[in-house]
Amino acid sequence: MNGELRRGVRSSGVLVNHVWPPSTFLGRLRNTTREELLGQGTPIAYPTHRALLQQGDDSRHVLLITRGVVKVVASAESGYDMLLAVRIAGDLVGEMAAFEERPRSGTVVACSDVTARIIQVQALETFLTRHPDAMRAILQMLCARLRWANRRRVDFQAYDSLTRLARVLAELCQAYAQPAPDGDGRRCDLGVTLTQKELASLAGLKLNTAEKSLAALTAQGLVERSYRNITICDVPKLMEFAKVVADNPY
Repeated sequence: MNGELRRGVRSSGVLVNHVWPPSTFLGRLRNTTREELLGQGTPIAYPTHRALLQQGDDSRHVLLITRGVVKVVASAESGYDMLLAVRIAGDLVGEMAAFEERPRSGTVVACSDVTARIIQVQALETFLTRHPDAMRAILQMLCARLRWANRRRVDFQAYDSLTRLARVLAELCQAYAQPAPDGDGRRCDLGVTLTQKELASLAGLKLNTAEKSLAALTAQGLVERSYRNITICDVPKLMEFAKVVADNPY
């Protein structure tokens, strides 16, 4: 099986009755629409660190992530790599290039073993035409992603580095976090594995600035750090500190 995963071969088995996070595309759909969508396209599996989609590629398909976590990274001509987004099971990736018929604007990389369904854009368009709730979910998803990008642009001018990092952590927490097993409902694990460099990219900070800001949040008892993992110690206090309202930004 490991050899098959390294080659990214097709895999079967989709969790039709799985509870998908409400922030994801699948989480926004009606049960019957979701079940039909999970039967579309071709199933495929990718190992950790494998690129699912490549920046600059002209392919015209989308990927529906059914298991695992991926990162969307954009590379500049100068060689600088920037983390643009994190996507989890239930999310759709690659839709921008597919719908616009333009080269892909970023590379999607597996952070863990990932399964997905490859859906050609023509098949997706036909599916959306038959299911107005799926079309509405696509629009909601695109609007939420635009809102996230706009918030980061506002944050760059409106807040200091410490608050900017806190806001990124708070919004990632709203979208992806899982309650910590040792918590009382106020603690949660961030839910995605990010390096400090990647956190710096999301917040638009230099690496040394992000490191200092993360250390300050730790000293204030808002977060705890271990290797590539962040635990939010008190979600309401972090939201208050970050000036983030209690709505999901995705």
